Amino acid sequence: MSKNLVIVESPAKAKTIEGYLGKDYKVASSYGHVRDLQKGNNAIDIENGFKPTYEVSKDKKDVIRDLKKLAKNAETIYLASDDDREGEAISWHLQEALKLDESKTKRIVFHEITKNAISNAINNPRALNVDLVNAQQARRVLDRLVGFELSPILWKKIKTGLSAGRVQSVAVRLVVDREREIDAHTAESTFKVTAEFSLEKGKTLNAELPSKFKTKQEAEAFIKDCVSASYDIKNLEKKPGKKSPAPPFTTSTLQQEASRKIGFSVSRTMSVAQKLYEAGKISYMRTDSLNLSDEAIAGAKKEISSSYGDNFVKTRKFKTKNASAQEAHEAIRPTNFSERYAGGDDSEKRLYELIWKRAIASQMAEAEIEKTVATINISTRDENLTASGEVVKFEGFLKVYTESTDDESEEEENKGMLPPLNIGQVLDLNQLKAREGFSRHAARYTEASLVKKLEEMGIGRPSTYAPTISTIQKREYVVKEARDGYERNYTEIILKDGQVKTEVKTEITGAEKNKLFPTNIAMIVNDFLVDYFPDVIDFSFTANVEKEFDEIAHGQKTWNGMIESFYGGFHKTVEETEQVERSEIGKVRELGDDPATGKPIIARMGRFGAMVQMGETNEDEEAEKPKYASLRKGQFLESLTLEDALELFKLPREVGDFEGQTITIAIGRFGPYVKHDDKFISLGKDEDPMTLSLDRAIELIKAKQEADAPVAFYDELPVQKGVGRFGPFIKWNGMFINVNKRYDFDNLSEADITELIKEKIQKEIDKVIHNWEEEGIVVEKARWGRSVIKKGKVKIELPKTVDATVLSLDEVQAIIEKNAPAKKKKAPAKKVKKKK
Repeated sequence: MSKNLVIVESPAKAKTIEGYLGKDYKVASSYGHVRDLQKGNNAIDIENGFKPTYEVSKDKKDVIRDLKKLAKNAETIYLASDDDREGEAISWHLQEALKLDESKTKRIVFHEITKNAISNAINNPRALNVDLVNAQQARRVLDRLVGFELSPILWKKIKTGLSAGRVQSVAVRLVVDREREIDAHTAESTFKVTAEFSLEKGKTLNAELPSKFKTKQEAEAFIKDCVSASYDIKNLEKKPGKKSPAPPFTTSTLQQEASRKIGFSVSRTMSVAQKLYEAGKISYMRTDSLNLSDEAIAGAKKEISSSYGDNFVKTRKFKTKNASAQEAHEAIRPTNFSERYAGGDDSEKRLYELIWKRAIASQMAEAEIEKTVATINISTRDENLTASGEVVKFEGFLKVYTESTDDESEEEENKGMLPPLNIGQVLDLNQLKAREGFSRHAARYTEASLVKKLEEMGIGRPSTYAPTISTIQKREYVVKEARDGYERNYTEIILKDGQVKTEVKTEITGAEKNKLFPTNIAMIVNDFLVDYFPDVIDFSFTANVEKEFDEIAHGQKTWNGMIESFYGGFHKTVEETEQVERSEIGKVRELGDDPATGKPIIARMGRFGAMVQMGETNEDEEAEKPKYASLRKGQFLESLTLEDALELFKLPREVGDFEGQTITIAIGRFGPYVKHDDKFISLGKDEDPMTLSLDRAIELIKAKQEADAPVAFYDELPVQKGVGRFGPFIKWNGMFINVNKRYDFDNLSEADITELIKEKIQKEIDKVIHNWEEEGIVVEKARWGRSVIKKGKVKIELPKTVDATVLSLDEVQAIIEKNAPAKKKKAPAKKVKKKK
């Protein structure tokens, strides 16, 4: 038995650390949090200082039992959860749940999983920091109070199943406010003038007018004045400059840059970074500090010198502007700068490379640039054209890394070198053009830019960004999607070969990719909270709450005192809001009457989302039922017009028959489709459901039939081909079988299909641990090292600590009996009294 027990949060971390410690140490995992607030309304004793009641999570009871056995026989127990408030709380909960003797329990922390860091932590233990525990406890209790009191109000007043949260509601408000700002924007046109000059040896010089014209008339007058103009170089100015590198990553800047450069979502970035940290490749990834340790700076300096030369080295110490940042932490960096590439899979390799480059670049010399600006005289006008170019004299940090930007409209700064020019040089005009452009509305948020905004406003902390962004999408307040652009006309006035001509051209504008859009329910909930709970959704209030958590963490404020100051006014508002009538909340809009029937048309929320209704609901079964239509993607209840609604009622429409079955075109939750013979064919973005012809519908149906036709038969059952979210596949006997790159998917042979199906069948066989057919019970291997018990519709996932291979039938049946949902008892039939 080992003398010392080290308890960490994850098994991957445990495995790495155990490799660094000797035989006297046993490293075990708590698998994250082991306790949480009791379920239900009695978890917080409001009358007694908001005292919380905690309970061990169901799936952690076996973990606690095993850890208790290990702790009982250990001389010293080291609690080694992460060095942040959440990690401190995990250690405290472990101490309480395991009933650890404080005299032999020590708290250790480290910011990277390396042999040196682990040894230093073991040699420098400390006591649990109760202030950090209280700060985390305050956050958990406050969020529970807000959620448990606010969510039922939303159920009663708006829609069952809704939820509200302190940070998530503010994030939703940002997205809603931005959408309304975009909707209110009116594009204003201006005209930008550009010129192209022909030089010797086939070279060209591009220039532009620094200011834009507000009207077409002004731009046209300028172009016409230039018909007889001559052009020459009025001035040449060279300006030396420098560019400095960005600091190493914090949690939020890593999330932003991973989104821009490698297309990762916020949650994916954190998941991949967690794996890199647990494998000992990077420092702790939940941090708001820009600090690098002296040891890290020395490692970066050594790598830069050996790879690029001493002239590329420049040591820097960055300090965050955020007063509440934990400077004892470090920025996110590699644990070993000489290890340029690391990671188990492609995602880990790409993210590690990004972290390595950013951290290395932060310790490199500035880039030295030279910018040249040429001023061009126009003989017939007072304005001057300008041409600018830029050349890098010394790469410095640009040798390794360039930071991206959220501003999609920003032009590339590095315009390259200008061709050789002289003051007084006469230029030969090839073309002068005034192009109409339009003002742009504020950009919709991406996941990364929303994180950036939350951080700027002081809302949330490094550990909260990813779960907040994920939560508002899971609860369908916000959707992340791409949307097609639309056609727009613009005007060009062109001077070429002494002739002026005006052309009207078409462009596609407004296309969106991976942007965050609010749903109709988000707008209704947001407005309700703004009207009745302004504090909860107020930006500055939410930021001040974060500051109060910081004060608790520094021992400057009591946690329950902070909760008490908030709760009184909040609870009073909850009680007052109970009296608000549902009809007072803006859920229904009267749009007008249908011109054809005179029936009223309203826009409202329905069971499956936003919709329009024609006609009134009537309890009389013989009365004509109302007609309903779902809103299209991008339409909002608050801005829908009567004309929009009438268009929606044109669907579904029947366009004819094919093979004895009616063809219907309609729009559903997932977009427009053709329905034929109980089969649904989605329409592409180029197909308009309002004008789709019978012939085109039949073409789509035939294409679908051809795609669904069997490509082979195996064991007398058909085999079909298809391409899904995860790539090409074949379908056989209800199983979807991925076809990897070693097969030619377009030319699968009978042998290939047989091999793929046999491999899949074998995998399914290998997955089964136990199969008690007579009882209808199967125990299978599941993901993440767990096992799962299946019986009919009952599916029970076992904790990682349970070895399913040794379970007996009696044990499995006991687990099913304990965890299976209770059957609802049928209400006794009411006796009908016979009429006398």
